[in-house]
Amino acid sequence: MRVEGAPRRLPAGIDLSAYRLVQEALTNTLKHAGATRADVALRYGDDELGIEVRDDGTGDGNGGGTGRGLIGMRERVVIFGGSLAVGPVPGGGFAVSARFPPRSGDVSIRVLVADDQPLVRGGFRMILDERPDLELVGEACDGGEVLSLARELDPDVILMDVRMPGIDGVEATRRLVESGLRARILVLTTFDLDEYVYAAVRAGASGFLLKDVEPTELVDAIRVVAAGNPLFGPAATERLVTRFGEGPNPAAVRSLDGLTDREREILRLLATGLSNAELARQLHLSETTVKTHVSAVLRKLRVRDRVQAVIAAYEAGLVRPGS
Repeated sequence: MRVEGAPRRLPAGIDLSAYRLVQEALTNTLKHAGATRADVALRYGDDELGIEVRDDGTGDGNGGGTGRGLIGMRERVVIFGGSLAVGPVPGGGFAVSARFPPRSGDVSIRVLVADDQPLVRGGFRMILDERPDLELVGEACDGGEVLSLARELDPDVILMDVRMPGIDGVEATRRLVESGLRARILVLTTFDLDEYVYAAVRAGASGFLLKDVEPTELVDAIRVVAAGNPLFGPAATERLVTRFGEGPNPAAVRSLDGLTDREREILRLLATGLSNAELARQLHLSETTVKTHVSAVLRKLRVRDRVQAVIAAYEAGLVRPGS
């Protein structure tokens, strides 16, 4: 292990995320890389913390590109506005590199909770009240109330129960997304990936959680989607991909007509789970150019985030499950 720069106390949350990232990267190296050596480097810069885990193996140290820990590692980094890059290194071996920027202590994420069960709302209230960077701005007991409060309060994240009386969470999600409201929506469910969750994801939800989720996982999930990132674990992602990739949808096929060849290539690679940094490296482009292409894809497909773009790619048959 190598430490560069002057070690210092890290902001709350970043220290644990950095530790877990190194732990997961080393576990993947041990299980999948066939390596004889692994090196860990911590770089304390003036304005960031850099981490690199590099091995000398011949296998894929992340276990297959989009599975076995990579999604979890990426979520740990993007929670704090950082970036993650993974891939082979010149001369052999594999590297996982992460960058954590400084974290402002006065950033507050505004959260609206929508659930028809008072006990559930009370439990979420207790969890959120204990976090200085999270602010509970309102509570709704049905879909009609959440539509009204969302317009009034302008939250960053909405915790949305899918099964509520009157206007359910799926319809409320659809209306909020179509209205152009900036809030990101986390779907709450008791039954894992049921029909309601599939419908909510199609309507524009940024992720889903089981109601019995651990408090730390709930908090991390809120931070992930507030940063503009989708939240789906590896198992959920696999099932969603299988569901939305059952066969080409004519409307989805037509939605790709306006894309250039480069944009189609970007979309195809997005659907495999690559980050902007990984896209840039694979296509030999700058990360700024990749971001421009990704923005163009989202705009032309008329979707709000990468989750919806990936769904469009699978529904159009641009990519297939397992490809």
